[in-house]
Amino acid sequence: MRILKSTLILLLVTSFNSAFAQYTEVINSNRPGVSKSAFSVGTGIVQFEAGAYTVKEEHALSNYEVSGFGLDFGLRYGLLFEELELSLDGIYQNDTFTDNNGLVADDNKRSNFKNFTIGAKYLIYDPYKNAEEAKPNLYSYHANRKFNWKSLIPAISIYAGANFDTKGNPYTDVGIEGFSPKIMIATQNNFNGGWVFVMNLIKDRIGTDQSDFSYILTLTHSFTPQWVVFGETQGIQSDFYADNIFRFGGAYLWTKDFQIDANIAFNTKDTPTVFNIAFGASYRLDFHKDKKIDNGNSAKEEGKRKERRNKNKKKKLDEFDS
Repeated sequence: MRILKSTLILLLVTSFNSAFAQYTEVINSNRPGVSKSAFSVGTGIVQFEAGAYTVKEEHALSNYEVSGFGLDFGLRYGLLFEELELSLDGIYQNDTFTDNNGLVADDNKRSNFKNFTIGAKYLIYDPYKNAEEAKPNLYSYHANRKFNWKSLIPAISIYAGANFDTKGNPYTDVGIEGFSPKIMIATQNNFNGGWVFVMNLIKDRIGTDQSDFSYILTLTHSFTPQWVVFGETQGIQSDFYADNIFRFGGAYLWTKDFQIDANIAFNTKDTPTVFNIAFGASYRLDFHKDKKIDNGNSAKEEGKRKERRNKNKKKKLDEFDS
């Protein structure tokens, strides 16, 4: 019973830290999905997130196939303020494009970055900042699972970054090269019971012929302090490519600074069909230091108060003796 209570308290405190603070006692990763949390990693945190995935596509109308593998990575760093995060993100893919329209299949090997982006994210609104009512009740399991109407108000962050595309990239439209802007709005709702809902609205490669709009909706659920499962949908719309991709998977917290994950991704159309299997991991270097807040209760302040009390006591004794 004591072990169960300790585990429950750990889960509640961990959920509270993840929901209402930037820095958390355990790693706070964007994986295993592809959406971005509204919250930063916290100042002094250097975090690495990376994964490998398979590639399998078949296009019914254009009669081609794509098979290969890819690597995605992210580097996150909390700088200056708890609300600010700098990031570097990329996707590198190596595959074989097979054209089946001729008498003999024509194989074309390809490799390049599908995305390479540097940017910054800032939390502009946190509904639970300094909210006393948001703290978990360590003595009531049911109180912490009761629906809280305030949880319908999301935390909101904004992101601005720049893509870099090389000339002749097989994964971009013809003529796309150099830098192009990317902007995003990320929202996050943290519900009781370990449920988290994240939404991203993204405008990418602004000002190019491949400018696209996409949305990502991610729902995660942590049913133990170590295990989390998720479901995600991603919609992409542009003149170059349009799709709706679904992802399902989970993650395991190996240590407080290390997480592993796995997921599958697929769509429901055949122009082309998409099916990927991905495995990944997240690791952080924790150099975070809490800011010192002088509320008058420090040892230094207490020493000053004690010194003043002694002086006043001595003064009163001197007046009495005289």
